[in-house]
Amino acid sequence: MAWLGKDGPAPLRLRDWGNLCLVLGGGKASHGENSLRSLSMRTPWLAVLCCCLSLPAQGGLAKKSADADDKARSGPLRFTEFPVPEPAPLEVDVATKAAIAALLALQEGPDGDQWPYEGVYREDEGQLPVGYRVGGTAIACLGLVAAPGFRDDAARVAAVGRGLTFVLRTLEAPRMQIAFEGTYDVRGWGHIYALEMLLQLQDAQAIPEDLHDAVQGKVEWLIKALVESAIPKAGGWNYSRPRGYLSAANTASTFMTAPALQALFHAKARRHAVPDEVITQALDALDRARAKPGGYAYGAPAKSQNEVEEEDLPFMNLTPSSAARATVCETTLLLAGRGDVGRLQTAIERFFTNWDALAVRKSKQGTHIKPYGIAPYYFLFGHLYAAQAIEQLPDVAKRDELRARLRQVLARSREADGSWNDRQFGRSGGYGTAFAIMTLHMPHLPKPCEWRPSAAPSADTKAGAPK
Repeated sequence: MAWLGKDGPAPLRLRDWGNLCLVLGGGKASHGENSLRSLSMRTPWLAVLCCCLSLPAQGGLAKKSADADDKARSGPLRFTEFPVPEPAPLEVDVATKAAIAALLALQEGPDGDQWPYEGVYREDEGQLPVGYRVGGTAIACLGLVAAPGFRDDAARVAAVGRGLTFVLRTLEAPRMQIAFEGTYDVRGWGHIYALEMLLQLQDAQAIPEDLHDAVQGKVEWLIKALVESAIPKAGGWNYSRPRGYLSAANTASTFMTAPALQALFHAKARRHAVPDEVITQALDALDRARAKPGGYAYGAPAKSQNEVEEEDLPFMNLTPSSAARATVCETTLLLAGRGDVGRLQTAIERFFTNWDALAVRKSKQGTHIKPYGIAPYYFLFGHLYAAQAIEQLPDVAKRDELRARLRQVLARSREADGSWNDRQFGRSGGYGTAFAIMTLHMPHLPKPCEWRPSAAPSADTKAGAPK
């Protein structure tokens, strides 16, 4: 990693680490490994996450294994033959063991406590975004706890303990506060994933006693961060806001808004206060984004596109373009009482139908390239939310059929070392491998939380009424 001094970038030396800790928001800590050993984790569906492309890669914090360094140099798998040759079916237990080993090897940083997601976007004169460090670490932790046997696996317990400490500490960083720099800012991804991670740990009663107050405070703060950073009136969330941070003229990113809503549904289910207006406006944005053929716009339009035919859609909103995001949109609407099982199943089928359009962009350079504007970071995100959507279907036989199909397509992108990675950067294998582990084990994980508007106060509970 380059430390920015008065004369420009210079290698980060050990004695500089104290200064860097101040930039990131605080000192070192190591808590919770023993308490985490008893974790029985429910895994969130978030998602997801992380955008942009086309700047040179940054070295990043070191402490990676030699295997991870070799992998970063050689680069992840890119598909060159279509249809993609079918590999042998995945043996889930064997694949999970290898994925866990690969994920543990990718944990980095001077304290071995983080899994940064890496795209091409940089902030503050070339630094990897702090929001990507927080979001990537939260997702990696959730992947590790999703696989069976977590509480009896000392290596995983220790790694997640370090990751939890890193997330709590780094939420204090200036770049993670409730704000927005310029017209493009990715801290919201970190807010979403950190919130879901902490809620899941609370559900499992796995927060170390000395961190209870800190975690509870951060949960409340992260809810506040998402509520206050929502696009006013138009609803939803977006990392790209060309009209300015809190302008109602911005449009919601559908693949950011749906995971954000699921995190807030979870918060409300745990009896946290979440304003109905923020949820309703974001759901309205998702509703407006659905086109007549069933796909979802990249950005939710101000005017509903529900009656817009395929031939009248811009290329970024075409049905194949939304193959990775339609499932999370449909699942989220279903959880809020606005969805339809038939629409959900159609979205799942379209993920498989348009899989090649996603796969051709895996680990490639460039982002919104025609014909469908599909960026590489949609690839494994799409597998995760297809898996989540499959589990919402009521038909047991259909779920079994679709689970098997999904395992087979996931096997096509497995790396030689047992990891998964849809970016061109080696360290992003943490994000991708965690998503793959959650995809494989989705059938055994609790479903995401439903949401309904708060009940209107009854006559006998209004102010002044007799009690």
